[in-house]
Amino acid sequence: MRSKELSVEPRDRIVSRHRSGEVYQNISAALKVPKNTVASIILIWKKFGTTETLPRVVRPAKLSNRG
Repeated sequence: MRSKELSVEPRDRIVSRHRSGEVYQNISAALKVPKNTVASIILIWKKFGTTETLPRVVRPAKLSNRG
């Protein structure tokens, strides 16, 4: 089962700790989030430069509404 999405504030804290040189394992233990979550948030931050929730990729409709 998937867990609830982290809000922007904890994501910002993760990124700020990473920028100060803290390792994933210490960030994970301090904020009580899984190490994979920390890694994912930092990867997205490095790729897109933001900790905001990004729009989801939605598969296009197979059929169109052509009157």
